[in-house]
Amino acid sequence: MALIRGALEPNAATLGDIPPFDVETAFDAYQQLLQPVADGWKSAANLVVVAHGPLGWLPLTVLPTRTPGPAAAGEMLFAGYRTVPWLVRDHAVSRVPSVSALALLRKLPPGKAERKPFAGFGDPFFNASQKGAPSPGTRPAGTGDVKTRGMVLARRAAPMASPGDGAGAIKLDALPRLPDTADEIRGIALALNADPSQTLFTGEKASEGFVKKADLSGFKVLAFATHGLVPGELEGLQEPALALSSPEVAGGGEDGLLTMSEILALRLDADRVILSACNTGAANGAGAEAVSGLGRAFFYAGTRSLLVSNWPVESASARKLTTELFRVHAAEPTLPRAQALRKSMLSLIDGPGLVDDGGKSVFSYAHPLFWAPFSLIGDGGAGS
Repeated sequence: MALIRGALEPNAATLGDIPPFDVETAFDAYQQLLQPVADGWKSAANLVVVAHGPLGWLPLTVLPTRTPGPAAAGEMLFAGYRTVPWLVRDHAVSRVPSVSALALLRKLPPGKAERKPFAGFGDPFFNASQKGAPSPGTRPAGTGDVKTRGMVLARRAAPMASPGDGAGAIKLDALPRLPDTADEIRGIALALNADPSQTLFTGEKASEGFVKKADLSGFKVLAFATHGLVPGELEGLQEPALALSSPEVAGGGEDGLLTMSEILALRLDADRVILSACNTGAANGAGAEAVSGLGRAFFYAGTRSLLVSNWPVESASARKLTTELFRVHAAEPTLPRAQALRKSMLSLIDGPGLVDDGGKSVFSYAHPLFWAPFSLIGDGGAGS
């Protein structure tokens, strides 16, 4: 599993640094894990998985179900992965912590009918200079393969401490701003027919103090599009957290980190919470604390399902995937949640990829690093 996951969480600064996804090894994993029991699941459209340890490191959607053929020669970078027979082509997958957790989720009463459709928090300011600066533009699109491969890979990951800095050297104000996240939550709001002026909280409004004081029980869907952090990533951080606007910008006596214990104190009535961050669903090493911490905390606080990321997401494709997810739901309200996520993933695999200002496709999103970072935690068979 670690070998397969290496191409999904690479130490890559540019597109050209992304290693090939090991399709053959992934197919070997399919043959060992799923093929021997195929008679029990093959006819099901929705698969619910309970996976721990190494099996939780990898979303099963990226396993090919047949012997992969030779990679098709594509004009664009990563386009050859469009022809791989991924499991997601035919099956939707969701995860639950345990079978008893699934049974409990299915017994929960429906949320209150008078709830508003959506509230989203994104693009926080981590220091005062970010507040005064214009939003960074989108990264330039290359026109040839060499330029494309040199494009910066914009991922939602905390910067690493330099050698010799010592543990805990990185502080909240060192986190890079994520302007794409404002577009992401705006796209979700529009897909859900929510008024962006009333339900979007960005910049200094995306603050820990506001989240803790607001009555979030009045929303069907909540989204937090920011940096997700695991213990040790920031100075003094002892538990999983979501990074929100710095108190230097937002004011108040908070530290700008919405931690697991603070999420436990929230009172929600949400059908879904989207954690469009980095590592919120990681299940190896310190990342395990994120899924068992942030994820379980949101369930305890009152959500019925979660959308979490399995590795540091690439910002532009994450925005496209989550907004497409809610466009699908708007068009097919009764479609099961896991199926809506599956359709969104397929739209990235088969779609044009990153498109430049001139309308030209620059590179494909068919590499699983782009389309497979999110997992649905909860009852994927339920509708929107």
